[in-house]
Amino acid sequence: MTFLKGAARLLLACCICIAFHSVLASEDPHMTAEEKAKAIKWMKDSNAETLKPLEELSDEQLKFKSAPDKWSVLEVAEHIWMAEGLLYGAMEQALKAKANPEWETKTKGKTDFLADVMVNRKGKANAPESIVPSGKLSRAEVIAKLKEVRAKTLKFTETTDLPLKAHTLDHPFPVFSTLNAYQWLVYIPLHNLRHNKQIEEVMAHPDFPKAEKKVRPRP
Repeated sequence: MTFLKGAARLLLACCICIAFHSVLASEDPHMTAEEKAKAIKWMKDSNAETLKPLEELSDEQLKFKSAPDKWSVLEVAEHIWMAEGLLYGAMEQALKAKANPEWETKTKGKTDFLADVMVNRKGKANAPESIVPSGKLSRAEVIAKLKEVRAKTLKFTETTDLPLKAHTLDHPFPVFSTLNAYQWLVYIPLHNLRHNKQIEEVMAHPDFPKAEKKVRPRP
């Protein structure tokens, strides 16, 4: 009997030890320093890439369309601004929900998957009507809106200490399914990078207006 009691105590101690180590092995739902740095870099780089052609191209180049149903450089930039507000709202909606106890298994590997799909422009989908560009905004208006919305997103990313990864929201596309708030946050610059490649595509079209040569005044 004494042997059985000792064995039972040993088994119980082992179970407690395993459970304790399991809790320790659980991933921290907060952004790591590396994740925060990566998100900030994506945000700054993608925004700078978008602003460069907006500031340098002529009005004719900004409004060029390769076909009536295609977007111009200016319209792509307007879409990027509109989408940022939508995606930021999705992140906020995720944070309002209770922490998802299954967040680790539900969202595992999704950040890398998002980066791959977005940056490499894999798969195509029509933009929701709410973020289809109007084509009515001026260059100055689009630039101002892009800077304003990205400043807000950057400030949040740089200052937040919320457990972003513990809060989730389902994506309307089944291929993404459940995303956590950190993934909704980095979705913003990744989506931006995807459409920067669309801008490059527009500018590479053979009918894209050539840059006007600047005539230097004679000395």
